Amino acid sequence: MMSTLRHASVGWHPVKIGFLFLFITNLAFAAPKQILPIQQWTTSEGSRVYFVPAPEIPMVDIQVAFAAGSARDPKQQDGLALFTNQLLTEGTSDLNADQIASGFESIGAILNKSLDRDMAKVHLRTITAQLTPALGLFTKILSDSTFPKTSFDREKNRHLTAIQAQAQNPGTIASNAIYRAIYNEHPYAHEPLGTQKTVTVLTPEQVKRFFKTYYVAENAVIGIVGAVDRKQAESIANEISSKLNRGKAAATLPTVDVARVVAGEKKIAHPSTQTHIRMGTVGIAVNDPDYFPLILGNNILGGKMIVSRLFKEVREKRGLSYHAASMFMPLAMRGPFIVILQTETQQAPLALKTAQETVDTFIASGPTAKELAGAKTDIAGGLMLSINSNDAIVDHITKAGFYNLPLDYLDTYVSNMNNVTAEQMKDAFQRRISTKMATVLVGKDAKPVAQ
Repeated sequence: MMSTLRHASVGWHPVKIGFLFLFITNLAFAAPKQILPIQQWTTSEGSRVYFVPAPEIPMVDIQVAFAAGSARDPKQQDGLALFTNQLLTEGTSDLNADQIASGFESIGAILNKSLDRDMAKVHLRTITAQLTPALGLFTKILSDSTFPKTSFDREKNRHLTAIQAQAQNPGTIASNAIYRAIYNEHPYAHEPLGTQKTVTVLTPEQVKRFFKTYYVAENAVIGIVGAVDRKQAESIANEISSKLNRGKAAATLPTVDVARVVAGEKKIAHPSTQTHIRMGTVGIAVNDPDYFPLILGNNILGGKMIVSRLFKEVREKRGLSYHAASMFMPLAMRGPFIVILQTETQQAPLALKTAQETVDTFIASGPTAKELAGAKTDIAGGLMLSINSNDAIVDHITKAGFYNLPLDYLDTYVSNMNNVTAEQMKDAFQRRISTKMATVLVGKDAKPVAQ
């Protein structure tokens, strides 16, 4: 939701991997062996590689992730990481932006770029017959981007326009405000797009310095999925890693201090017809020991929209909001837990009060047996749907590498969820999720309700 800004140069239709659906009906009871046959190694330059052969269709997806997300923005330089990611295709030492774009188009290859708070990703999709020229252009962008000033100025104007548009969007205002309230001075509080103040003073030299610091072999995770064998995959990884600039892995981010969460309510006046509400606190990291009971529990609380408790209490029973949900956003450090509401302004106090009581009740009492069983079935099916295409698979395995997840994390995912008990879920929520959350209301006359 809020933690990812995705900018695709060209979209594509996912390539389905049919065998992944064979076990869906049985997943809630027993996880199949080796859902994805992930192979892993490290190049001589220090890039970690994750590979899944998929010979059914003559295509290859390659994704390179760097620890270069918005949390790496230097102080007072919010937006720098996103600038760098988006300007990668604007020029190299011997190619301009038009030549790069036509180069990919002429061979039917597609490049996609994205960024979140932890990582910056660059994704190549190509048919195997054009792998050599596509890979050559891909590696050139990753190693030889020059960030020409004309492109930089154009991107700056675009960003400033987007920031102005965000300032008129009550949902975005609420999202940015809740991150600041949860994370305070922590790097996760940085706004990925940047602010008017920080973007105005950014320079091409800062972008080049960021690129040389973070887009390096030692800071890279390479994911490969497609119709290539292990030897070919090794050749692809070596081609990328050897061409990348040399440097060092990014330093570990600071730990999140829960005590710094600004609990209580904040009103932000906005002439919107509805009030946008966010409640939040510090949640979990990707490798958190309470990951499974909390993620499964949130499916019951607010993650599965139509059947969740928040949806039933706020929307169905009282008609206070069209949308009511909650979510964990696991990151390298503890990501946020956020509740989202949008309601008529005059109903905002009651909607907020109802949401607070619903969360508090779930934390105090835990799930029913029926809710727990339903959540396990839903999570199992959702896992398979989330890896039903090559581009989704390469995203999964790159994430596994980036966060140092075990190679069998998908194979054991469903069984770990199935092993969660109601008491474990209740205990995890009571230990980890404070009922005294930061709350933001954006709208007209958004009268706060005491916690």
